[in-house]
Amino acid sequence: MTFTQPVTEIIRRRYSCRRYLETPIEEQTRQRLAEFAVSSTAAPFSSTPARFILAASAEQDRQDLRGLGTYGFIKNPTGFIIGVVGRGDKNLEGFGYLMERIVLFATDLGLGTCWVGGIFTRSGFSRRIETKKRETIPAIVTTGYMADGGGAGDPIRRMAGSNQRLPWETLFFDTRWGIPLAPEAAGAYAEVLEMVRLGPSASNKQPWRVVRDGDRWHFYLQRTPGYPAAGLGKLVGIADLQRADMGIAMCHFELTAAELGLAGQWQIDDPGLELPGDLTSYTATWAGG
Repeated sequence: MTFTQPVTEIIRRRYSCRRYLETPIEEQTRQRLAEFAVSSTAAPFSSTPARFILAASAEQDRQDLRGLGTYGFIKNPTGFIIGVVGRGDKNLEGFGYLMERIVLFATDLGLGTCWVGGIFTRSGFSRRIETKKRETIPAIVTTGYMADGGGAGDPIRRMAGSNQRLPWETLFFDTRWGIPLAPEAAGAYAEVLEMVRLGPSASNKQPWRVVRDGDRWHFYLQRTPGYPAAGLGKLVGIADLQRADMGIAMCHFELTAAELGLAGQWQIDDPGLELPGDLTSYTATWAGG
């Protein structure tokens, strides 16, 4: 068993923690998290393995965070989960899927976490994980013991919109686009979709959309207008984090379905539905049964 508590409770308890105690992570907890991170390598559809490590905080890390503009928002993390992934089909979706599993494992251990995106090519984080040619660090995750007041009352959290989630009718659809899927109509999958809705995402944009098609659930990326485009991101060295967000959604969906005994598997099987615009693209399908 991966978790010691129901994954639905872990997902609901997780939040983007930006203030930590300076207390180092207890050795047994640190070792368990480090081992889980290192063992996280393969994700659905990703043609390129990912690598993750747990690194203790160092002075260089504070300077790197300052360079990302996040220093001052994130206080006293005692550890960092650093991950790299090579180029390849569905690589960023796979990265998001695996990193979120590690985040939930850390939450289960009683640790706080916060996803941080940025340019890491020449950072100390890149040197710590020894990034190889054609590998990139799409994001890192800060971790440590949570300081009091780091949850719903955190002003930075409120400013980022982290206390808000988009409503069901804008995220989940029945048979085709434009027909909202009501929670009561989702049946056993209502809780599964709710866990998707509660997932973290870059700038809290929640770019995932899901269309039910019988016992099949089609996942789509609906890009946020004005959000850094994939092409521009590559040019300046920023990963396409909205693709990583799709991996987070897939992780929450799969883990919750498994916990509820809902059998299924991921497939690439674009149903060819008429899409609402050029900003929307197909990602993957969960085939139930």
